[in-house]
Amino acid sequence: MHPRRPDGFDGLGYRGGARDEQGFGGAFPARSFSSGSDLGHWVTTPPDIPGSRNLHWGEKSPAYGVPSASTPYEGPAEEPFSGSGGGSVQGQSSEQLNRFAGFGIGLASLFTENVLAHPCIVLRRQCQVNYHARHYHLTPFTVINIMYSFNKTQGPRALWKGMGSTFIVQGVTLGAEGIISEFTPLPREISHKWNPKQIGEHLLLKSLTYIVAMPFYSASLIETVQSEIIRDNAGILECVKEGIGRVIGMGVPHSKRLLPLLSLIFPTVLHGVLHYIISSVIQKFVLLILKRKTCNSHLAESTSPVQNMLDAYFPELIANFAASLCSDVILYPLETVLHRLHIQGTRTIIDNTDLGYEVLPINTQYQGMRDCINTIKREEGVLGFYKGFGAVIIQYTLHAAVLQITKIIYSTLLQNSV
Repeated sequence: MHPRRPDGFDGLGYRGGARDEQGFGGAFPARSFSSGSDLGHWVTTPPDIPGSRNLHWGEKSPAYGVPSASTPYEGPAEEPFSGSGGGSVQGQSSEQLNRFAGFGIGLASLFTENVLAHPCIVLRRQCQVNYHARHYHLTPFTVINIMYSFNKTQGPRALWKGMGSTFIVQGVTLGAEGIISEFTPLPREISHKWNPKQIGEHLLLKSLTYIVAMPFYSASLIETVQSEIIRDNAGILECVKEGIGRVIGMGVPHSKRLLPLLSLIFPTVLHGVLHYIISSVIQKFVLLILKRKTCNSHLAESTSPVQNMLDAYFPELIANFAASLCSDVILYPLETVLHRLHIQGTRTIIDNTDLGYEVLPINTQYQGMRDCINTIKREEGVLGFYKGFGAVIIQYTLHAAVLQITKIIYSTLLQNSV
């Protein structure tokens, strides 16, 4: 329902300003991309792929070593690696490696959040909506065991179902936010000189975005918890079809226990806005601590170039990791209630999370959010709100491991290049 990354995350962006490129050995004069004449011929927009240039329509990239029309030719070329030319080449190579590694770090983080963690999300949601379950799977050990059972009886697809629909929901969320902010005065970002009115308008934009994406989120939830045993081979756009059908009241027939979308607006918006607020606050707080710590370490002693480059990327990734973890843990009970309300009356058949080889129907009869909370507390206890919590532990353990491995690989590449 919420974007996996809080707004303002700049893990993949190119942060540098205008840069100068030196010719080999001074054969061609230095050119700055901030000059007006060069901007008419070369156009660079962040993020920039290392070694690439974006040209105007109909133009071709000049051959290597041949001066362009906008660059005057002055005299014969000197030796390419004489004098300061070699240092310039090494600087360009280090810069390209730095930017390429930054792109790779961000890509690894995105892959972990949206692909590698998907089996954990599938099992976590199945446990949350399974009110029959006697085993709550609060630890990662029982979660790994049930994952193995599902994979053995239904194949690998049982743990990767609905992944395409989760990307569709993210796309709908981002698109709706952009369109609403374009045609309304509601701001997408909060400036440094913020005020209560600006924050309220920004949160209103988020609320409207969650309302627009709500039917598609409900359809995506059904795809991720529906048992693979009775699942049809639906297309990747089935989520869009089911979401639109849920709005106009057409599509797959539902039971009379299906809650109307109007009754789902409050819990959906409440969960989305709280998740956004908690993750944004924690991200800013952690990032402030890490930057202050980095600044103090730089003042205390001289740091190596490798450490300086690591400090340029990893604080934001760590802050984003901490923000997602804390918000998911804090709002896990509310997420359990939200998923049960969305799934009620949809005639969904889920896997038996106690045995791993049977299916169960969803026959809940909650009257609303308050009734759902009271029923879970009365029939399943307080721990009933945390069913499947072991999957969250596995998910963020994998994420932390990928970040650490990526940091080690990045440090090795930088040390070899220095």
